[in-house]
Order: sequence, then structure tokens, then C-alpha cells
Amino acid sequence: MKSIAVFCGSSSGNDPYIVKESYDLGVTLAKEQIALVYGAAKIGIMGKVAQGVIDHQGKTIGVIPKFLRTKEIVNNELTEIFVTENMHDRKVIMYEKSDGFIIIPGGFGTMDEFFEITTWGQLGLHTKPIGILNVNGYYDALIAQCKTMVARGFLKQDNLDAVVIDDTISGLLHKMNNYVPLPTPKWLNKEGL
Repeated sequence: MKSIAVFCGSSSGNDPYIVKESYDLGVTLAKEQIALVYGAAKIGIMGKVAQGVIDHQGKTIGVIPKFLRTKEIVNNELTEIFVTENMHDRKVIMYEKSDGFIIIPGGFGTMDEFFEITTWGQLGLHTKPIGILNVNGYYDALIAQCKTMVARGFLKQDNLDAVVIDDTISGLLHKMNNYVPLPTPKWLNKEGL
């Protein structure tokens, strides 16, 4: 992977370990020469990941919708910045610029990005790895809910297994680098129709 989109919070939350791990993820991306693609902010967890990359001379690609672009929010130290018309275009550009996706702690926006990119993979629209960095157990409840979806017949186990999960940065990147995508579902494959 040459670039990874990181979906995360524009807030810092209240767990110092999450803040530290977010910065360390940025440091690791820079050291591994993996470009960071993210929401372009200098605030919150987003800002911490970017600062880790910037402090170690890595490449940062920020993507932000026009209505959010203010001097107080945008990180002006980025390698590249793309300004989009809306949130949907932002996600499309982040998708196009990335070889994989990682979610770290965040709120509704992070969940939106995670579920959309995961759904795109489930539908066969991409075969890029999607990883959850489960920092300090932050995503335990989300993972449990996904298992409930499987148990209740609303999600296939294969689709859940296609999401890479680890609680360490090195473990997650190792799994993502060895990711084998699911075959396109038969009902989406022209031969299966």
C-alpha cells in the first residue's frame, strides 16, 4: 500500500491513549512511506495523525469540502489539499487516492465513512483492505454489533471477516498488507446473472 485513508474524529475525545496512538499511527505511516489521505483538519484525532506524518517527513493528502474550509480547521502544512463541493465528493476523492482504509476512534462521521466504504467493498465496487484499529477497546461494541448482524442473518460472516481488525498499529498494517479480497458476489457478477 502506497496510501491509506484514515477515517477518524475531528475531536480529541477524552482518552489520552487514543490521542497518543493516533499520533503514532501517523509516525508509522511516514516511516513506512505510506501517504496519509484524510479529512485535512489540524484539530482533533485527525490533526494528531497528520502531525505524526508531518513530523516525520511523510506525505499528507487532505480532502475537505468547501463549506468546512476555514483557517481554523485546515492544516496548512499538508503536502496536497483537495477542496470538494460536498461531503460525497470528499469520500470519492479519498477513495480514489487510497490503497486501503483504516478507522480509528471517531463519531458519527467516522461511522458513516466506515460503513459506506465497507458497503462498497461488500458490493464488489472495490477490493481494497479496510482495517479497524481498535485502540483501547474503542470499537469493541461496534465489533459485537457486527457479530450480532451475522447471528441475526443480516450480514454474511465472509463480509465481516473481510474487515481487518487489530488493536496494534503494526498488527493491523501486517494484516492489511496480506489482505486477500473476497471474490465478487455471484449476484453482482455478470456470469452469475
